[in-house]
Amino acid sequence: MPKVLISDKMSDRAKEIFVERGVEVDVTTGLSEEELIAIIGDYDGLAIRSATKATAKVLEAATNLKVIGRAGIGVDNIDRDAATARGIVVMNTPFGNAITTAEHAIAMMMALARQIPEANTPTQEGKWEKSRFMGVELTAKTLGLIGCGNIGSIVAERALGLKMKVVAFDPYLSDERALELGVEKVELDALLRRADFITLHAPRTDQTRGIIDAEALTKTKQGVRIVNCARGGLVVEADLKAALESGHVAGAALDVFEEEPAKDNPLFGTENLVCTPHLGASTTEAQVNVAIQVAEQMADYLLTGAVVNALNMASVSAEDAPRLMPYMKLAELLGSFAGQLVESSLKSVTIEYEGHAAELNTKPLSAAALKGLLSPVLDSVNMVNAPIMAQERGIDVSEVRTARESNYQTLVRLTVVTENHTRSIAGTLFGGDRPRVVDVKGVPMEAELGHDMLYVNNEDKPGLIGLLGTVLGDAGLNIATFQLGRTAAGDDAIAMVEVDQEVPADVLAAVAALPNVVQAKALNF
Repeated sequence: MPKVLISDKMSDRAKEIFVERGVEVDVTTGLSEEELIAIIGDYDGLAIRSATKATAKVLEAATNLKVIGRAGIGVDNIDRDAATARGIVVMNTPFGNAITTAEHAIAMMMALARQIPEANTPTQEGKWEKSRFMGVELTAKTLGLIGCGNIGSIVAERALGLKMKVVAFDPYLSDERALELGVEKVELDALLRRADFITLHAPRTDQTRGIIDAEALTKTKQGVRIVNCARGGLVVEADLKAALESGHVAGAALDVFEEEPAKDNPLFGTENLVCTPHLGASTTEAQVNVAIQVAEQMADYLLTGAVVNALNMASVSAEDAPRLMPYMKLAELLGSFAGQLVESSLKSVTIEYEGHAAELNTKPLSAAALKGLLSPVLDSVNMVNAPIMAQERGIDVSEVRTARESNYQTLVRLTVVTENHTRSIAGTLFGGDRPRVVDVKGVPMEAELGHDMLYVNNEDKPGLIGLLGTVLGDAGLNIATFQLGRTAAGDDAIAMVEVDQEVPADVLAAVAALPNVVQAKALNF
């Protein structure tokens, strides 16, 4: 009989479901890392919320662990790389607490507008300081959404019901989806200039970390109010404190912090600041929903092998897995490649399968491609929810199968259409299991994708290779592989350079500044 440990507080329904399904379960909360390490080897599954830290050290001791289930969205407390390396499936429940988190953001916005927390204390002390608290209405104010996915779209609907104007910045929000929601899609700078209230609903990624910093705050209206119920680190706390103290920001409401538990934060004590201890998902309804979902998902996996909402494993039957796995890896790499190159909103994605690939069950392959495509901006995306997330953002997804012969026995091609351009990337399998890129933007080449890559699109003119090598050499970056391709002499050319470490921002800027370089990107796979 499989055995599961519930190490964080969650609804009793989780334990009941495990027992009903025939899974042995222990509930032991408040464990230190050392205490968890001492017992984790006895369990096949670990059900957690945000308190338990599934670190590499913990996972090293988890000799029998097969699955970690996170009752909620965020998996920052799980070392996913370590889990994957040990063959441990990581699951979350991405949709169980969206309404609850959205409602908390609205509540925080109202609390800011009417200074409810500040007015509460003196009133209960017997003071009647009516003239001290002069709030503002939400009606007719402009709400700026940074992130308009599952949670952000719910906030938009609620705000429109309050007769607010809503503008949204989200690189993956299509014009059609914006029109459907009734929001105006804008660039970030425009949002900062126009918004009376700003709410954040984006994951914490390299692109979003510190998105509200001193520079961004200088672009905002005098008297703007800021709400963050998404992830700590999206707002630079020191910069926000300075803006609050200067009066440029009239108020801020934070449910999340750079470091949690936030017991000693520099923002604490700042005037016009409202704080809650990461309560976005903390309602009775949400806790029951996510507890039920995580227990059902984990029980299904442990008892039948079914995989649902996994972040590091494909939803594939046992029969199809051996054949599909190399193709899924190829599809995800192509998607990740395209996603890292995209610089404007996606409108459509076409995934073409040629030769042997066209004979396979392509649904998990397309899901893998979408997961790769959306992963650079969405930290909770997985192979199960990627198609849903694409649909929510108004991205048209289509598959094309063809048995036509080409230079390769099997080929997968990903074509993305954005507001500004159309780009395609194609790849194949060498030796049946080694992914290779064979075409980028119509430029033929054969490149194996390493962990750290430098992508350079340039005009085909003499001197670039030498200059590029010099920039990388001066920076101490060793070149592992160097692949070139071009459409014709003097025309469009592409270089794919594998390096032994991540390309620093200053080195990337130096490459981008070289003569005849059209685009330079640091890619990670």
